Amino acid sequence: MRYISKIYLWFLLALLYLPIAIIIFFSFTDSKVLGNWTGFSLKLYCSLFAGNVQHSLVGAIWNTFAIAVIASAASTFLGSIAAIGIFNLRNRTRQIVSFMNSIPMMNSDIITGISLFLLFVSLGISQGFTTVVLAHITFCTPYVVLSVLPRLRQMNPNIYEAALDLGATPIQALRKVIFPEIRPGMVSGFILAFTLSIDDFAVTIFTIGNEGLETLSTFIYADARKGGLTPELRPLSTIIFVAVLVLLLIINKRSENKFANK
Repeated sequence: MRYISKIYLWFLLALLYLPIAIIIFFSFTDSKVLGNWTGFSLKLYCSLFAGNVQHSLVGAIWNTFAIAVIASAASTFLGSIAAIGIFNLRNRTRQIVSFMNSIPMMNSDIITGISLFLLFVSLGISQGFTTVVLAHITFCTPYVVLSVLPRLRQMNPNIYEAALDLGATPIQALRKVIFPEIRPGMVSGFILAFTLSIDDFAVTIFTIGNEGLETLSTFIYADARKGGLTPELRPLSTIIFVAVLVLLLIINKRSENKFANK
């Protein structure tokens, strides 16, 4: 039974990471077709960094990261404040609000996208960069709440009152006492929101409008419909994957050191 469990585990890992490994492998060849190895080459990386790619791809990259940074920063702030508010509710009310916070995460992305699309249309809001940012903030915030709440549960509940007793204002106590205690959860929530924003397609496609705005997900979708993918997407995907992996390793290492010091 133990060997079957190990085989099953390795099968799942291969299913998850083999496609990524294939993209990374074929990013080091200059073949235009994925799966055709023509020898080791950094030509695609040079082309990506030299700007020898479609102008629309460069615009999509900038739009994607701009939206992700704004949305993840806003959702981290809103989610942290919301988590503090939820934590201080009475047990019954806290359970109800926590359940309501879980619904957007369990809800299908396409339902969220359609709902936001209808909302923006009914309010007469012109769709574009702003609506995409608002949509990303909407579906990222519940994940930040979920990341911050465990840190609040681990916090000593008396330190906030102690800060007030020592003369701090509620805002000062929030900024100098609560936020430092929940910072690891806020960082985790920011990274999760950033990753979700970059990865999102279903919500973006419904809120992006017809003004020519493109993100990486919509660019790849349109590119694939033409019968192929731009070769420079392979090194770009590799760089994003490695950057996220390194960031997660650093955060996990810092968490281990923090617990070891305690």
